[in-house]
Amino acid sequence: MKRCIKIAIGVFASAIIIMLVGIQYLLSQPAPAGFPILEYHIVQEKNPDRAYEYNVPPADFEQQLDYLQQEGYTTISIRDFLRAKKGLQELPEKPIILTFDDGYESNYTELLPILEKRGLKATIFMVTNDIGRERYMSWDQLKDIQHRGVEIGSHTANHLPLTEMSLSEARDEVKLSKLLMEWNGMDTIYTFSYPNGKYSEELLKVLKEEEYLAAVTGDAGLNTFETNPYLLQRINIPHPTFGLTEFKWRLIKGRLMAQLGIWQH
Repeated sequence: MKRCIKIAIGVFASAIIIMLVGIQYLLSQPAPAGFPILEYHIVQEKNPDRAYEYNVPPADFEQQLDYLQQEGYTTISIRDFLRAKKGLQELPEKPIILTFDDGYESNYTELLPILEKRGLKATIFMVTNDIGRERYMSWDQLKDIQHRGVEIGSHTANHLPLTEMSLSEARDEVKLSKLLMEWNGMDTIYTFSYPNGKYSEELLKVLKEEEYLAAVTGDAGLNTFETNPYLLQRINIPHPTFGLTEFKWRLIKGRLMAQLGIWQH
């Protein structure tokens, strides 16, 4: 039994060494083309009881922003990317998109001041029927944050997995979210985030028919003008367990997925 355990440990250690050597080799190669889109949810000082794993405290978030600035990244919006794809504007040398799902109130009270202090762009995807509820932005806050330069997109009406309902029901979720925001005075909604990152080929067609121009997934990687605009790659950034080191590794994961061609669109 002890011998079997030793063999298992040896095999595991060998696999780890091989993996690390492989990663080191890939990182020594020229970086693949493309830019990252980061997926956040909450940035607030007090960790929420029901969504701890989704919160990045402001100090950690600012540390991440400092690192991105040191690495030469410049924030853009998804609309900037779409305009550049059509040749209507140029992108910075190292673009990056910051996105935030769900529309928590702290996006307005704690995130927005950080963005404005640094002159950064961001995109927030709203669950429309949560607007005005406890912990979520109000309609007035939402209109104000959009007028102050934050791009607003849809995260459906009720945050239900679209692949687990009929296509007709999914269309209602997609359509109503967009219409409700526009009817309540928001600028045209062009962008979308799939709840739980779940999508299908049929949903891509629905989004296009409902006049969305782009959508983000939960599939890590990098984005280029060749990336399907309804399947933009996105790197999840959860509550930091290992500080800035974990953040750096998540960026590296996006690069490696692009290099290896895993789940790239």
